[in-house]
Amino acid sequence: MYTKYNQLRENIASLKSMVVAFSGGVDSTFLLKVASDVLGVEAIGVTVATPYIASWEIADAKRIAIEIGASHEVLALPMLESIYSNPQNRCYLCKYTLFKHLLAFAIQKEMAYVAEGSNVDDSFEHRPGRVALEALSIKTPMLEVGLTKAEIRELSRELGLSTWDKPSYACLLTRFPYDKPLSFQAMEKVAMAEAWMIAKGYACMRVRFDEGMIRLEMSRKDKLRLLQDSEYDTIVAYLKELGFLHVTLDLVQER
Repeated sequence: MYTKYNQLRENIASLKSMVVAFSGGVDSTFLLKVASDVLGVEAIGVTVATPYIASWEIADAKRIAIEIGASHEVLALPMLESIYSNPQNRCYLCKYTLFKHLLAFAIQKEMAYVAEGSNVDDSFEHRPGRVALEALSIKTPMLEVGLTKAEIRELSRELGLSTWDKPSYACLLTRFPYDKPLSFQAMEKVAMAEAWMIAKGYACMRVRFDEGMIRLEMSRKDKLRLLQDSEYDTIVAYLKELGFLHVTLDLVQER
């Protein structure tokens, strides 16, 4: 693990300057921290803000960037017309467009490369967006040295990063079925519902939406805890107040 970490630092140093796609998650925070330590002001974290990224995630990214002492900017982009219908290739379309904007940003700032936080574990999952990253020659420093998710979490813990045990999140598009028109109002409600659940102590969960109904997807342990939660009625009442027709608990899928 430490050999990989040292190699990562050496590889980043050789790049001279970089823009880091920064979401505030475990991987991108670790990458930005290392890049900032190695390159100083020649490393900039950029968080892309779109209508399908929850506002609380953008705020969290800003907070974490300050926490680790990294240069940071937010790049606001509109909803992509090509993903209004939430097509099955949404990840490719999104990644390709967003990283093209990051490449343009890097040119504007005279930064040599754009990098993102993929790790070895990601290569074993279905990740259509990776095709877009490869097409655009986006750097993946942690994948290149063979760092796993577990190793990144452990190194993050040793570096004192608050994100070392942070649950993984994904954009709001993943909460909706493929090939159905997206609603800004529904995305906002889902974001509010997830923020509410996280505030109530259910950090590793998803709110899946379809035809006015939501399914709470969480671990078996959290499902049992929710049913016995003293605030159960308050939690359900708030979710109903958001305007969902039905609030259900997914008994099959787990986070």
